Amino acid sequence: MTKSRSAVMREALGAYSVESIDLDDPRSDEVLVRVVAAGMCHTDVFGRAPGLDGVRPLVLGHEGAGVVEAVGDNVGDLAVGDHVVLTFESCGGCASCRSGAPAYCASFEARNFGGRRTDGSTGAVDSQGAPVGARWFGQSSFAEYALATARNAVKVDAEAPLQVLGPLGCGIMTGAGAVLNEMRPTPGNSIAVFGAGAVGLAAVMAAKLAGASDIVAIDIHESRRALALELGATRVVDGAGENVLAEVADDGPGLDFTFDTTGIGTVMATAVGALRRPGLCVLVGAGPDELSVAPSALTGRRVTFVYEGSAVPHLFIPDLIGFYRQGIFPFDRLITKYTLDEIDRAEADSRSGATVKPVLVLDDDFHFEGTYRQ
Repeated sequence: MTKSRSAVMREALGAYSVESIDLDDPRSDEVLVRVVAAGMCHTDVFGRAPGLDGVRPLVLGHEGAGVVEAVGDNVGDLAVGDHVVLTFESCGGCASCRSGAPAYCASFEARNFGGRRTDGSTGAVDSQGAPVGARWFGQSSFAEYALATARNAVKVDAEAPLQVLGPLGCGIMTGAGAVLNEMRPTPGNSIAVFGAGAVGLAAVMAAKLAGASDIVAIDIHESRRALALELGATRVVDGAGENVLAEVADDGPGLDFTFDTTGIGTVMATAVGALRRPGLCVLVGAGPDELSVAPSALTGRRVTFVYEGSAVPHLFIPDLIGFYRQGIFPFDRLITKYTLDEIDRAEADSRSGATVKPVLVLDDDFHFEGTYRQ
């Protein structure tokens, strides 16, 4: 076993408990990773959902980046010392995985939202020997150490800055992938992004990278609208305005693509209404709200919900790092760093909008910023 100082969620409405837990040794298909830093994603808030009462206590975190410390007997493509970004878990054997669509793995929900292995084991115990869920998204990276599988550990350039790479494993990948993998805009296309958080701003940067000519960012926070303009948006709209749809459409026929990150029913409906015909609306915002539109409103329009940017992480994450190194995908500008002991403040700042993308730094010895990008 490996002792790991970890942030444990014990109660749905309670603070995190930073404590020492014992992690299992890696199984044959698993790797033990020393976590350098881990991003905090909106999906981690789901760990507070009443439906997860039965799986707490639970270590959350699913945007880890770190160094491989040990590998299982059947792991052939990773070695001790490799630098990795941790991402979602997939089975590797279902029809979706075999066809190159691991984000739509047949057992995605069980493997990523249960906090346990598929056999029900938790992967860790606390100081009293009680089980602690340590497999959130196949990693539980709000911790000094995380167990992952070779499938959800992506080897990256050893010179890349591990302190900032974690968000590529989910939030940044989701926003950029929704644009580059699902929409696939061509130069001159138009796109509206509803919600300028980390996912939305990643989409803005990806749209600029793809050559979109009209990139509209919609948000209720003035600071985020300003940041969107700096990162590639050509215009912004106050999401609290009286006629958001008219402002987004700008007296035109609508946009080629719209992207909703909010999961709010009225906002999703506006995103559909802002489409030209033909047009595609991509949804990623998760929550209790439903999308309600008249069937005729979908004439010539398509709507889809996307997991993880429809990405193949082992291919897409290195691509994003390459864009970052070239200086054309500066996702690190979204990041504010916190220590593990500051996790409750990081969560509060994320909820309030004060911070776009919190990242918990667990090993401050990796100082690569400012030296990696061209």
